[in-house]
Amino acid sequence: MSGPSTPSSAEADAAPRRTGRGRPPRLDQARTIETALALLNEVGLEALTMRRLADAMGVQAGALYRYFATKDDLLTAMAERMVADVSAAPAGDPDWSEGLSGLARSLRQALLAYRDGARVFAGTHSTGPNTLGFADTGIGILRDAGFADEDAARALMVAVNFTVGHTLEEQAALRSGGGGPADPGVLGDAVTAGTYPHLSATLPALTSLDFTPHFEFGLGLLLAGLRALR
Repeated sequence: MSGPSTPSSAEADAAPRRTGRGRPPRLDQARTIETALALLNEVGLEALTMRRLADAMGVQAGALYRYFATKDDLLTAMAERMVADVSAAPAGDPDWSEGLSGLARSLRQALLAYRDGARVFAGTHSTGPNTLGFADTGIGILRDAGFADEDAARALMVAVNFTVGHTLEEQAALRSGGGGPADPGVLGDAVTAGTYPHLSATLPALTSLDFTPHFEFGLGLLLAGLRALR
């Protein structure tokens, strides 16, 4: 009679570590995503690795690949979770511009709620219910307002791209307060050290860390263009 088999190294790596009572910690997709988002807030995107996430969950790194084959897959799932509360537009609002701008503002706030949130979201292409629900709501607002199907789809993409791009720059500036390239103070020093009359005249706006007026100005231009198209 043969003795008990020894697990392979791959099997051992994929197995959850056991707790002090001999019971493995619970591992599921939802808990993994929530832990990853919490770790993102703690260490930022650059330091978020599969191994670090596994350590935070008390499991071997190989166990995570049960749900996410790559880090990109994990980031896509994190982005999908970020927009969980963004899909609801103002109910029954007859003004399409208010509905669309409400979605854009809600998306910005959802990304700002997480450290490097816009960097995580940018470039992901989730087909989960949160992302698709958000997109369907936005396109529906525009189609109901009389926009052609192609125009409605492209308008939503412009609104999303503007919001994500703006939030990327916003979070970069807020993260770079120690004199990094995105620090508004670096721009201010460079402008005042040279001869740039137009930049000097507008420097308070260019270096302001109150990004909401910047966002609202750009959103207003976007809506004005859509009104002209309509």
